[in-house]
Amino acid sequence: MRVAEATDLQGAKIAVICDDAVVAYLRDDFDHIPNPNQWDLPGGVREADETALECALRETQEEFGICLPKSPIDYEATYFAEAAGPLPKREVALFAIIVSEDVISAIRFGEEGQCWRMMPIKEFVNRTDVVPELQAAFRVFWEG
Repeated sequence: MRVAEATDLQGAKIAVICDDAVVAYLRDDFDHIPNPNQWDLPGGVREADETALECALRETQEEFGICLPKSPIDYEATYFAEAAGPLPKREVALFAIIVSEDVISAIRFGEEGQCWRMMPIKEFVNRTDVVPELQAAFRVFWEG
């Protein structure tokens, strides 16, 4: 089964890439969430019977106000991410999609997170304040 169709993963993230930059946002600085005040990619926890890709697309629409297509997805894989509190790490999907500047210009940032920006990919993979497991998984995609 493809990662996109998986219904047993806990959540999903998606790298929305335009030129040599990725949509990134600074997580809220709350003690009760994993990775507070770190840079992250769109995504979140999977709901009910949705697939991993449906989760990533829904979360991107909720967080950034953009509707991404189901295809073509340029990359799919899984990695283990930190969970809230004492919970064990959870397996989540990571997708990547290449989009046009029109998609980026349509972004309307939602209520989660402090701010967003188009972060140069070289910066995203080298910063010390990016969600660590996500950064490592993204690096595998980008450098692989």
